[in-house]
Amino acid sequence: MPSFNQITPAQLSRLIGTPDCPTLIDVCIDEDFNETPNLIPTSFRHSHTTITNLAPALVGKRVVIVCHKGKKLSEGTAALLRCNGVEAEGLKGGILAWRDAGLPTVPADKIPERNKQGQTIWVTRHRPKIDRIACPWLIRRFIDPLAQFLFVAPAEVLDVADRFNATPFDVENVYWSHRDERCTFDTMVEEWNLAGEAIDRLATIVRGADTNRLDLAPEAAGLMAASLGLSRMYRDDLAQLEAGIQLYDAFFRWARDAHEETHDWTPAQ
Repeated sequence: MPSFNQITPAQLSRLIGTPDCPTLIDVCIDEDFNETPNLIPTSFRHSHTTITNLAPALVGKRVVIVCHKGKKLSEGTAALLRCNGVEAEGLKGGILAWRDAGLPTVPADKIPERNKQGQTIWVTRHRPKIDRIACPWLIRRFIDPLAQFLFVAPAEVLDVADRFNATPFDVENVYWSHRDERCTFDTMVEEWNLAGEAIDRLATIVRGADTNRLDLAPEAAGLMAASLGLSRMYRDDLAQLEAGIQLYDAFFRWARDAHEETHDWTPAQ
């Protein structure tokens, strides 16, 4: 049973991937982290010795502190943040308990470098449809909630990536792109070790819609229709992205919690 200022791995796992996910801060010391340099999805590393530097930006947010075993480092760090007006708690059992529960961790070396504001920066072609909305959703919900996305002319993607230290995706001849018959969303799921029943179910729908193989899942045609509709509703790519993220929030919750549910009510005859 967790204490009043702890959250269990099972409880936290239900929040990751949703808009209600807390801010996760990994305060493992380097020696422990380097044994298995992986992160719980959405978490970022920060030293417990300077944690109060983050407090002003964390006020008003729910924060979960992750350490190796869920003991002194997370307890002390969370307590310090609470002294500074932050709603903070520790992960019961730490990252060891998370791994023992078979929950996914992201290889840290597969996450692009963050800028001075702690954000990853990504760039792709403008006028996004399916993969170029699905991938930002995956990044925001499982890798970096603060990620920024630059939508530019196709011919300028690689030069913008170079000039602005951004990571290109969903264009030809880059790491984060299509591989054989699988789309960029599939690549990210695989490389970040995010596979699971719900994500795999969603990935099939994205792949079917993005590669025009609507036979892969009945829902693929619906995703394509909604994506094309959004592209007609918004001239601004960032406004379309925000609307699209809500669409993928709904598809993810369906894939996780409601895929077996049907709507079978009919009016009385």
